Amino acid sequence: MAPRQSPSIRQRRFGAELRRMRQAADMTTPETAALLSTDRTVIANIEAGRFGISEDRLRRLASIYECDNPALIDALAAMTGGRVTGWWDEYRGKIPPGFLDVSEVEHYAVRLRTLQTAHLPGLFQTEEHARALFDLLVPALPRLEVELRVAHRLERQRVVTSDNCMPYVGIIHEAALRIQVGGPDATRSQLTHLLESSDRENVTLLVIPFTAGGFPMAGESLMYAEAAEPHLDTVHMDSPSGAIFLDSPTQLENFRKRLNLIEKVALGASASQDIIRSVIRDL
Repeated sequence: MAPRQSPSIRQRRFGAELRRMRQAADMTTPETAALLSTDRTVIANIEAGRFGISEDRLRRLASIYECDNPALIDALAAMTGGRVTGWWDEYRGKIPPGFLDVSEVEHYAVRLRTLQTAHLPGLFQTEEHARALFDLLVPALPRLEVELRVAHRLERQRVVTSDNCMPYVGIIHEAALRIQVGGPDATRSQLTHLLESSDRENVTLLVIPFTAGGFPMAGESLMYAEAAEPHLDTVHMDSPSGAIFLDSPTQLENFRKRLNLIEKVALGASASQDIIRSVIRDL
């Protein structure tokens, strides 16, 4: 079996959970390999996401590790088998892989929570707004890559606009609403779209007003993707060097607590819509 050269975020996460399961059982890689009658490098490749495994082997490993979480085992079993090609794969090799990882995480999530303090949520950006953002990058991107990134961003939005769309809670600081990306007309169009999106049954947008003062993670942006099994939740954060994905149990618990605190600082849904309307009037 040839190892995958570039495992997807989902494949890496599957392997990471098996590694945590092994470590919780206080077993070494050679010990696990011996019980599976395989080589230790096979276990290392599985835990790195470079090898896939069957559902039967996954359940055998869970039994060896004496995992007593049936929901987690079933969730991991659903991740076994051959790689499923997603719509984002058509962009592979054309835009940074972190963009594709974000798409994959969103696709498999059952609920999304985001915090945006300087930008508007990508899942609700208009084409004009997204293009204006990518045009601000230094050094400038080739025009083709700008258009590919814009097209990819617009396709991502299906997770909150399709027939089977998931629940979404977005927290946005008032500063992000008032930054005029692309000029007043583009901003007016963008905020109008944001306001209309907030009327969707599955969408809740909460604004943190300037008057709220400080709050946890001020200045940061993040996406918390909830999975069907909480152990498989994922946090995504942007950085100058690319996408960062966090998934250790302690990290997930801390980010859940932070988002809960931040939601208490934000205005309610109705008052948040009023803030957006106010910003539109000021343009």
